[in-house]
Amino acid sequence: MVIGIVLGVVALVVLVGLVRSVKIVREYQRVVLFRLGRAVGTRGPGLVFINPVTDRTSLVDLRELFLEIPHQTAITKDNASISIDFIIFYKVVDSSLSVLRVQNFAAAAQNVASTTLRSVVGDMSLDDVLSKREEMNASLRVRLDEVTERWGVKITTVEVREVNPPPGVLDAMTRQMSAERTRRAAVTEAEGQKQAAVTLAEGTKQAAILAAEGERQAVVLRAQGLAAGLETILAVAHGLDANTMQLQYLETLKQVGSSPSTKIVVPMELGGLLNGIRGLLPAEGGAPSEG
Repeated sequence: MVIGIVLGVVALVVLVGLVRSVKIVREYQRVVLFRLGRAVGTRGPGLVFINPVTDRTSLVDLRELFLEIPHQTAITKDNASISIDFIIFYKVVDSSLSVLRVQNFAAAAQNVASTTLRSVVGDMSLDDVLSKREEMNASLRVRLDEVTERWGVKITTVEVREVNPPPGVLDAMTRQMSAERTRRAAVTEAEGQKQAAVTLAEGTKQAAILAAEGERQAVVLRAQGLAAGLETILAVAHGLDANTMQLQYLETLKQVGSSPSTKIVVPMELGGLLNGIRGLLPAEGGAPSEG
């Protein structure tokens, strides 16, 4: 019975040893192996066999991780106190260094980030901090990466999430924004009035041009009609003989004589007209005179 107990204990120890000597390392993980306290390299992914008596392991995640930096107070170049929080994205590029060179990367990175933020913001004015967010992100990333590189960690991205200026500056910014919007509204309204005036002037100009063109066409048509009428009168006049003209002349004198005017202008050609009319009358002997 004692032998059975001993065998059972040995089997249990062997089983526990086998379980502890085999590790399954995922694709995004690496194991830093220490043998008798000395780093002997990295293992993984897949099955990793170790000696549970002499070996110790430290698991490292190779995925891109992030670290949130809470609100930090910094002084700008123009002595404005602002509160900034940002987030850091990083990934381990050297598993051994990330274990051997730094004890707690998250705490170390947070302290370095706070110091680096104050240094970067101290070289910028408040307007630049508020308007040049991308430049500030890039500067923070470069400076943090210079520090974390010796830890085997690569800073991939730094994103400033919120910048809180002091209340007085915030009120001034609000007033400035309101004034800018008012100015833009006034400019837009003036531009609209200008466009309306230009459009109205253009319409008036086009109307005047059309009216002048119409008047010109009417004058041309009237002149053409008058010319045609004169041509017709001339054509008819060429077809009339002297006797017909004298009769028309006599009819005109008759109408003038019947008018109520007290003065009558007698044309100088009246004698010639009478002689012509006398020639039209039949002679006393019968036939009209030829002389």
